[in-house]
Amino acid sequence: MASAQFELSNPPRDAISATKFAPSSSRLLVASWDKNVYLYNTAPSGGKLVQTFEHRAPVLDVCFGDSDEDAYTTGLDWDVRHLNLSTGAQTVLSSHTAGVKSLACSPQHRILVSASWDSTLHIHHLSAPSGPIASVNLPSKPFSISLTPTKLVVAMASRTLHIYDLSSLASAASALASTNDPTSAAATVPVEVEPWQRRESSLKFMTRAIACMPNDAGYASSSIEGRVAVEWFDPSPESQARKYAFKCHRQADEQGVDVVYPVNALAFHPVHGTFASGGGDGFVALWDGVAKRRIRQYQRYASSVSAVAFSGDGKYLAVAVSPGFEDGRDEVGEGVVKVFIRELSDTEAKGKGAK
Repeated sequence: MASAQFELSNPPRDAISATKFAPSSSRLLVASWDKNVYLYNTAPSGGKLVQTFEHRAPVLDVCFGDSDEDAYTTGLDWDVRHLNLSTGAQTVLSSHTAGVKSLACSPQHRILVSASWDSTLHIHHLSAPSGPIASVNLPSKPFSISLTPTKLVVAMASRTLHIYDLSSLASAASALASTNDPTSAAATVPVEVEPWQRRESSLKFMTRAIACMPNDAGYASSSIEGRVAVEWFDPSPESQARKYAFKCHRQADEQGVDVVYPVNALAFHPVHGTFASGGGDGFVALWDGVAKRRIRQYQRYASSVSAVAFSGDGKYLAVAVSPGFEDGRDEVGEGVVKVFIRELSDTEAKGKGAK
């Protein structure tokens, strides 16, 4: 069966920063620089805007929580917020001292992690949302984070990368949440949590995105210089020898010279373990990271691909299209920002195996 694609109506009015599917439904959250979070129902075909949630500043990231009715948002107002999708109620969980770039929720460990340009992680214990917040200092400004069932990967400036054990972060948050000191309620408390591993990025230029493999084996990272790296957690020399990087999202100009575009977005397929990349060149490609092969590349979109996301069952791929300003223009034109939903065939994202 060939894949079908449709465009969501009522898209954001400014650049899209993040898209996330609900864990167990076809609901989709879209965060935008227009200071709103959009909730869509992407089924039946054609999709429908369910509700818009206004924020005080551009929203940089969004994620679902324990259920399809719970969400968390963050952005340039420095706040980390819980968003009740049924009532629209917003509750500030913590405040950083600079913009907050990324969010990740681990329902299994009952924690929400926020990564801010103030070079800290906030670890929120979801069982005690009004309790004190554990704050972990980072050596550099974080650009992207991603979770596996057991680990948190933090990609930072200066090509620095930290891998944390989620149980250690959860223990630190739980210890603070259990305090009976009323003066520490809702306070931010620095804690020492040693990373499980410290690494240097395999990519020579600034990291743009990172995504973890669903089988908890490793991760992929991308840079502003049209490259993707694939690495494994296992620290053994044999496993580390498997890591590699490759060029992608590069297009030849009229003179035949390669124009290099940033790889803005990465997402792993939850069933097949392959991954999608979205670039400033307007293309989305599917890759088999183990076999080191490109599975397919879709038709070029009209503007930069800013975010991609697979649904929890792997049947849908959301593609956010909005200006990345690679052409030097700093204005968002009318009708340029779009969200597409691609319905995948059973084998469309399946790996091809080694050559």
